[in-house]
Amino acid sequence: MTEQSLDLKPHKIAIVGSGKVGTTFAYALLLSGRVGEIVLIDRDKKRTEGEVMDLNDAVPLSHPTRITQGEYADCAGADIVVIAVGATPKPGQTRLDLLKQNADIINKIMPEIMRHNPKPLILNASNPVDILSYAAWKLSGLPPQRVIGSGTILDTARFRSLLSARFNLDARSVHAYIIGEHGDSELAVWSSANIAGMPLDDYCRLVSGDFCSDDRTKMAEQVRNEGYEILSRKGATYYGVAIGLLRIVESILRDQHSVLSVSNLVPGYYGIEDVYLSLPSVVGRGGVEKILPLNLDETELAALHRSAEVMKGYIHQLEL
Repeated sequence: MTEQSLDLKPHKIAIVGSGKVGTTFAYALLLSGRVGEIVLIDRDKKRTEGEVMDLNDAVPLSHPTRITQGEYADCAGADIVVIAVGATPKPGQTRLDLLKQNADIINKIMPEIMRHNPKPLILNASNPVDILSYAAWKLSGLPPQRVIGSGTILDTARFRSLLSARFNLDARSVHAYIIGEHGDSELAVWSSANIAGMPLDDYCRLVSGDFCSDDRTKMAEQVRNEGYEILSRKGATYYGVAIGLLRIVESILRDQHSVLSVSNLVPGYYGIEDVYLSLPSVVGRGGVEKILPLNLDETELAALHRSAEVMKGYIHQLEL
């Protein structure tokens, strides 16, 4: 089936959670013109009704799209159910501090989603995203390929953006990944970073001189802390993650087979299993079609193992 023929079908997306992330994603989805129907589901029905009214005001000026406030029954027929519920970290909190509160919400909503759509594709953006995506997978009974976390797609974008600014290049010419947890134990993969196929170290020697380890450490820390910096200034992050969700949804609906750093069940790579982490993954119509193992150096491999152990420790607390 061609990409063009896939687009002939009017797609439906159900979004559970009409907070800042959910509604910003709905707005981005509307402007993309990729879907025919968007349903917002949230227990705060009055505010959700207002969000739907506001979004519908944009429809005549953008793309013909049916946008409604719904119930869990309206997950029926959705190509993708996007989960964007729960609290965001307050200043001084980490994503992991939200675990119990948001895990309780996942426990409540997953049976409702599955009752009305027994074979959905689930895309989770709720934090801590790796642990809650694992929980959603366990609660759903779906193949792991069909339960995806937004993972480090935003972290990877930030990493490439900083590298592009450092070398005065278009970010689309920079190829580098943040992997592991979407959070404090994530790691930048310097060993495979490249610019237009040229290893980063070679590019540095050729064009701009040394890019020392201190500079790299500072850049990785900046990527890791960017979300907290935004939170401290405006209380929430939503524009970047909304576009990240849109990019994942686009690759699924158009069967693009894009390589994206989403969170999924690690299939035994590096001796790691039974945990969700972000690795470069081929994303298409069926969800995660393949996870690509990177050639990590010893330091990176040790850091990824540490990230996996952190995630496993919290997963065990959920008693799934």
